[in-house]
Amino acid sequence: MRKLYVLLLGLLLGWQAAPAHAADNGSWSVYPVASKIAARPYFYLSADPGQTLTDKVAVQNKTGGPLTFRLYAADAYNTARDGGFAVRTAGEHMLGVGAWAKPAKSRITVPGHRTVTVPFTLRVPEGAAPGDHPGAVVALDERVDPGSGRLALGVQRAVGARVYLRVGGPTLPALSVGQVHLSHHQPLVPGLGASTATISYTLRNTGNVTLDPKVELKARGLFGRTLLDRELTRVPSELLPGQRVRLTETWHGAPQLDRGDVTLTASAPGTRQSASASFLALPWLAVALVFVAGLAVGVLLVRARRGRVRRSARGRPSPRVRTTPSRPRSSPSARP
Repeated sequence: MRKLYVLLLGLLLGWQAAPAHAADNGSWSVYPVASKIAARPYFYLSADPGQTLTDKVAVQNKTGGPLTFRLYAADAYNTARDGGFAVRTAGEHMLGVGAWAKPAKSRITVPGHRTVTVPFTLRVPEGAAPGDHPGAVVALDERVDPGSGRLALGVQRAVGARVYLRVGGPTLPALSVGQVHLSHHQPLVPGLGASTATISYTLRNTGNVTLDPKVELKARGLFGRTLLDRELTRVPSELLPGQRVRLTETWHGAPQLDRGDVTLTASAPGTRQSASASFLALPWLAVALVFVAGLAVGVLLVRARRGRVRRSARGRPSPRVRTTPSRPRSSPSARP
């Protein structure tokens, strides 16, 4: 029987205690070559439209044997799950750094416990939009670790050094928050258990620079009572230009009987926006039981009233019918 292979790409873009704070997965690391002044955690580049930059990336092999890598540049994006920093795979369409940066070598072999330095060129086109264009220079291991079983999961690993490129021109920080939705999770019997609410919303960077957004959540009940007021922590620290993420926040101890609204305010230097949604918290099981009980009582009252009407109709005597006496006709012979 043939196996179905699924290729999973594991890409590491973080940094650890390695040369120049390299992105490191334990077997190899990728990092910018240190400048004359100091080591660099990432590539921080600035260019005007039409300008060409050159730089160098280092790939360090931490294993005892040689490793072969495919080198390529890629555009960055925010993951839909948590807004994390991620990059496109080699086969995807690139529009920024992934299309403009070209390593001098697309394939390198690094001996065990050695480091290979590769220059790359970044050509910014004339019509490039101003603002931030994040990406990475990625070293992809050509080996595929096979899985086992009927569904074999082949895993390829990659490590990338981040590239933060800013193209000269006007910058516009802009942030939007919307599509706020609140769903309640309440105990069946009111008061017997805690209730929670899940607040979901969409956060989008509509400008052309990377933002570090802050989001405040406020909830108010009847008569303007403050039920919740806090700053959210599960927010991406880097929201890239043009990217949107769908985020959720759990509200423990949400009211079980109240009516009000929740307001989310997203802000970053130079931009601020809010969005709200109303909610109605009711113990629906209790409401349903009260409704059913009220319906049953109403049916019983209607039946009792109809029974009284029937009994009253049977006991009441029928009214006498008056007869109209007939008027006698006069005979012609009786006329004088």
